[in-house]
Amino acid sequence: MEKKLTGKIAKERIRLMSTPRPPAHIIEGLKRTGPDSSLVSDVMDILGITGVIPASVMAPTLTGRPIVGPAVTVRNVPLDGTSTANDRAAAGHNSMAEMEAHNLSGDGDVIVIEGVLGLSNMGGVSSQIAQRQGIVGAIVEGGVRDLNHSRALGFPLWATEISPVTGKWRIETVEINGPIQVCGLWIRPGDIIVADDTGVCVLPIERAEEIMKLCVSKYDLEQKRLAAVADGAHIADLPTA
Repeated sequence: MEKKLTGKIAKERIRLMSTPRPPAHIIEGLKRTGPDSSLVSDVMDILGITGVIPASVMAPTLTGRPIVGPAVTVRNVPLDGTSTANDRAAAGHNSMAEMEAHNLSGDGDVIVIEGVLGLSNMGGVSSQIAQRQGIVGAIVEGGVRDLNHSRALGFPLWATEISPVTGKWRIETVEINGPIQVCGLWIRPGDIIVADDTGVCVLPIERAEEIMKLCVSKYDLEQKRLAAVADGAHIADLPTA
């Protein structure tokens, strides 16, 4: 059955109606390790994969709420034209369409927005709808707002800026589920996002299983070492395998 669209964006600007989904065991494996962006970052270094944004660049709006899931991508640009934001506000003109991305998402997805700086690209109502759709969090290059609302919901966002200035009359969403660039990283729909208090990692979907398996192996070893430390083992006698 064809999905019912909201009409917030022209259908031809939606590159994929369904986000590529990794096998469930990949997500579950990453969840078992935290998920932990520091561990994932180490593993990506070992495997020669670039894809980390530190929390000093993209900070979480909620602490202690790590997430992992496939990316549903949104690209926003500044709204062109001769009219001003005040004119468009008075006319009720709104060209943002992240709501369509929410509409196309499913349980466990992560909204990732290549946004406009200095403005809010996602607010409280959008967060509530996203959560209702099963989305676990959002990653935004640019501003977000209504933090009291999203925090009360327990819906985590990672953003480069916080701003009360709305994008409704200043932003146009030009593409959903196409490749985007966020903080210098290319992200495709279906790439796996791991985010926690330390940062955001982007796992290429074609290498996600390889990354997950090494993360689980290293996590299990780390748990053995921590248990040995707690039991009083000498540093020289800590497990190495």
